[in-house]
Amino acid sequence: MALRPKALVMDSRRIERAITRIAHELAERNKGTEDLAVVGIRTRGVPLAQRLVESVQKFEGVSPPLGILDITLYRDDLQSIGYHPVVGTTHIPFDINGKRIILVDDVLYTGRTVRAAISELIDFGRPQAIQLAVLVDRGHRELPIRADYVGRNVPTSQVEAIEVKLSDTDGEDAVYVCELPSPRVPSSQVVDHPVADDGEGPRAEEDDCDR
Repeated sequence: MALRPKALVMDSRRIERAITRIAHELAERNKGTEDLAVVGIRTRGVPLAQRLVESVQKFEGVSPPLGILDITLYRDDLQSIGYHPVVGTTHIPFDINGKRIILVDDVLYTGRTVRAAISELIDFGRPQAIQLAVLVDRGHRELPIRADYVGRNVPTSQVEAIEVKLSDTDGEDAVYVCELPSPRVPSSQVVDHPVADDGEGPRAEEDDCDR
């Protein structure tokens, strides 16, 4: 599906600042890094998780263990995506029992990807807690899921999508609001998206298509 960028809401500097802030927030909330582990959801949650670990290491002097989840087989729409879904590798190289897991994804939307990730994680054991960190929360939840750490809240309409690009996978660091190809949209459904300012605090202190 071709997406048409209509607004840049985070550039490389703001993405870096958001990751650094989240790293400090999670270390403070968890009183350090003991029993902490970070797990990225494929695809772009993985490089974000790697950057988060690197950021924590810079000021804590310790790198939390890092894992990777591919949630394809846990999706609740698996039957609708074809008989031969492409399944990536899940790699959890540590015992999750008793760990505080920071689950990382690029965009929080309906909550269904996170639901699938939690289901898969629990198949590996019984963590002490699971916390969610996302770069962008675009709203429109369909399940009762809320992020603990948010890089930026970006209100969107149902005829828009968030496109996250990372240098690791896409050659640039940027977050765009995009238009989905569709018939002309009534003005009442259009959301204004000014270029991001610096008001990004937790839940951004109100400061892929996504799922």
